[in-house]
Amino acid sequence: MSQKAFLILEDGSKYEGFIFGHAASTSGEIVFSTGMIGYTESLTDPSFYGQVLVLTYPLIGNYGVGKKSDKYRLSPFESGKIQAKALIVSEYSPQFDHWNAGQSLDQWMQ
Repeated sequence: MSQKAFLILEDGSKYEGFIFGHAASTSGEIVFSTGMIGYTESLTDPSFYGQVLVLTYPLIGNYGVGKKSDKYRLSPFESGKIQAKALIVSEYSPQFDHWNAGQSLDQWMQ
């Protein structure tokens, strides 16, 4: 996670950060989600289609991304693909630990 990225707002404000996941330039409406968990559900939620999703909880990625369904047939996804155009977080955790995690958030978003 050493490649720099910039968020440039319509008023010219510029914020610097680092890229994880799929590295591409994009644009869109910025929306916020205040949930403490559920980043995979938020990213695959059709209501966030085409939007730049900002997660306000400060640590994201620490439980990875679950498999399509677990032994209880519970799915961590709202749809079959990522709907948001981009994800902005305060702190991304590349190390993850969860009994049902199949990959990191970075790997899944690539």
